[in-house]
Amino acid sequence: MIQRRPLILSAAALAGLVAVGLPQLAFAQSKLKVAAVYTVPFEQQWVGRIHKALKAAEARGEIEYKATENVANADYERVMREYATAGNQLILGEAFAVEAAARKVAKDFPKTMFLMGSSGKPQAPNFSVFDNYIQEPAYLTGMIAGGMTKSNKIGMVGGFPIPEVNRLMNAFMAGAKEVNPKVEFSVSFINSWFDPPKAKEAAFAMIDKGADIMYAERFGVSDAAKERKVLAIGNVINTQPQYPDTVVVSALWNMEPSVDRAIKLVKDGQFKAEDYGPYSQMQYKGSELSPLGTFEKKVPADLVAKVKAREAEILSGKYSVKIDDRQPKSSK
Repeated sequence: MIQRRPLILSAAALAGLVAVGLPQLAFAQSKLKVAAVYTVPFEQQWVGRIHKALKAAEARGEIEYKATENVANADYERVMREYATAGNQLILGEAFAVEAAARKVAKDFPKTMFLMGSSGKPQAPNFSVFDNYIQEPAYLTGMIAGGMTKSNKIGMVGGFPIPEVNRLMNAFMAGAKEVNPKVEFSVSFINSWFDPPKAKEAAFAMIDKGADIMYAERFGVSDAAKERKVLAIGNVINTQPQYPDTVVVSALWNMEPSVDRAIKLVKDGQFKAEDYGPYSQMQYKGSELSPLGTFEKKVPADLVAKVKAREAEILSGKYSVKIDDRQPKSSK
């Protein structure tokens, strides 16, 4: 009797759970099926941050995660449809070059939730958008660059002149100008998201014209800076471990706040079309300034103090970094 009583109670409790909706409980506890479609390799910095956040959720046991990298634009819609048809409940990726196709898939699969990198607006009921709104730490890295340059010439190499790139470059330039009004900029776009050799060549050209600090929006720029023994500023990820004597500091993007929020909302049945851009800002821990690391004693103390003071003002809401999506230009 003593052994059977807990079983009787458990059966009664189970019956109660079924009465109030056991299927919902089981769904809440099951792993969410999540897929991602990337046009570039996992190692590319922007995609790498999304992949990292999803792998972390997978490691916690919250999701089943599948992803395809290096998907050509022409194949993007097909891969999205395959993942949606396979029953994935949340699909992520970057829709910048395939907006119409991605949004069409979302319309055709209204019960599948989508969180896509996009310069466009959310699309009801199931297509949310995000972007790396890390202009705040980009501004802070600009302050450091403006205070560290000796030639007053900074080179900047970007992928494409689209809003997500432009706003970071403009914020960086504004930060540099705050501490050094004399600084001049050379700006170039390689029209590729992943072409390190091309980015490297563009950087060499700027260094040859006197730039002693390079803004490395793309992979390949820091390699050029290392070879020519000038400094570099990182973007999205911290590459100082690979370039300890070259990369001074980086503006880091943390996709975890956005990814974790989307996962929770899908599980709770509360996901809707909205703009996740704000969750990349510093107040949500979606972005941050990397530690100075190997440059901790190389950056002047007064410059560090200015940067920390501005960072505190950003976090408190006292100072707002302007979002400027216009294409940046080289100094005349």
